[in-house]
Amino acid sequence: MSGELQKLKEHLGKVNDLGKAAAVLDWDLQTYMPAGGADTRSRQLGTLSEMSHELFTADEVGQWLEALAPREAELDYDSDDASLIRVTRRDYEKQRRVPARLVGEIKRAASLGQKAWEQARGESDFSIHRPHLEKLVALRVQWALCFDYEESIYDPMLDDFEPGLTTATVRSVFDAFRPRLVELVSAIAERQERVDASCLKGEFDLEAQKTLGLEALKVMGFDFERGRQDVSAHPFSTSFSSSDVRITTNYHADDFAQAFFGTVHEGGHALYELGVDPALDGSLLGEGTSTTVHESQSRLFENIVGRSRPFWQFFYPQLQTAFPQFKQVELETFYRAINQVGPSLIRIYADEVTYGLHIILRFELEQALVTGELEVADLPAAWNAKMEEYLGLTPPSDAQGVLQDVHWSNAYIGYFPDYLLGSMLSVQLFEKAQEEMPDLTSQIESGRLESLLEWLGTEIHTHGRKFTLDELTDRVLGESLSPEPYLRYLQERYGEIYGL
Repeated sequence: MSGELQKLKEHLGKVNDLGKAAAVLDWDLQTYMPAGGADTRSRQLGTLSEMSHELFTADEVGQWLEALAPREAELDYDSDDASLIRVTRRDYEKQRRVPARLVGEIKRAASLGQKAWEQARGESDFSIHRPHLEKLVALRVQWALCFDYEESIYDPMLDDFEPGLTTATVRSVFDAFRPRLVELVSAIAERQERVDASCLKGEFDLEAQKTLGLEALKVMGFDFERGRQDVSAHPFSTSFSSSDVRITTNYHADDFAQAFFGTVHEGGHALYELGVDPALDGSLLGEGTSTTVHESQSRLFENIVGRSRPFWQFFYPQLQTAFPQFKQVELETFYRAINQVGPSLIRIYADEVTYGLHIILRFELEQALVTGELEVADLPAAWNAKMEEYLGLTPPSDAQGVLQDVHWSNAYIGYFPDYLLGSMLSVQLFEKAQEEMPDLTSQIESGRLESLLEWLGTEIHTHGRKFTLDELTDRVLGESLSPEPYLRYLQERYGEIYGL
């Protein structure tokens, strides 16, 4: 190993350690930290973020990368070392444009925004969160202005979560997707009598919900020696290494499905991080490649597997043991109930068909926020108007409307489109897995998800950040990300349920 490469790896290891230490503090902020600790924690996280940024963007990193260019050209493109040099250069050239002070300021504001959002949502009062969101939007705009962009200031924000993604690309995909989605929603609305979801209403013991969720995670292949689950205001997943991955959920006594499918969703994220090659730990490569790919994993397990007949043919007896009232409910009735399609207020609990409308709504609103077309003060009214336009519903409160998602309070502006793009990718990946494992359906019926997880691990997880989204889809699928398989999947699954 060359001296420059060794120095680079040691340096990046320190950068990684600072980032993961901050991640532990952030996990604690959202799980166990008392509310009174918000000010101090925001300062701590801001300090660590600044230090990490300064260390990563130091002049010597650029010098090592320049010296390593000839070595990179000699290495196999897929090798760990070539990938590390390539990804580091991409990140370095981008982060050098941003002042460390601004990075720290954004992190401090996001930490305070997180706690303000929790209070605002709890009291259903947007005014509590408004000044924090105004500051966060202004800071993200300031951050985006550090970069060159051809069309929209929103482009750098998209690129932050999915490298290379542009507003024009997302808009073209969504514009083509929306009318066909609306057509499917309208067709289903005329046949609502085919699904009776009353069995999902009732009282569900919280401890039984927790046990059921943990059992589902075990079936999925979640390793409790390297992971754990806790409770937070909004479900999330985080990784400190491939041997320490955390997920959270929350429980509702009158609805077991919210916690169950939220657990499976976050479990999909966790399986990705647990599957990264341990040799990549401590480097820029030791995590998932992008949010689109990450969401493809969570949506695959939550919906394609978790809401399928084959899965519940195996898992339904466990549900009936946890909640005896389901012993009187036929499996087919239950299957249709968990796949009921209809307008709903809350994104994370939306059905697969209307889910895309929730994402498009957020995509349009956050663009308006960062371009100045929409003031933060007017966001609740704009949100309600979009909900009425797209879903025919008007949120009765801020908590069920504009305050339902945590992302903007964490400065995650530009993330939401990847939920829908990831949903599209999840179908392409699952279809490819079926092609290579013709008995996959029967495996799922038997509760055997090992082969699916192994396939995903080999094709996606183990590589960490070595390859971009386009490189992965080309390697695994031989084609680009496309909405067509996703539309076909929705039409087939829900067309069968609703007799279209």
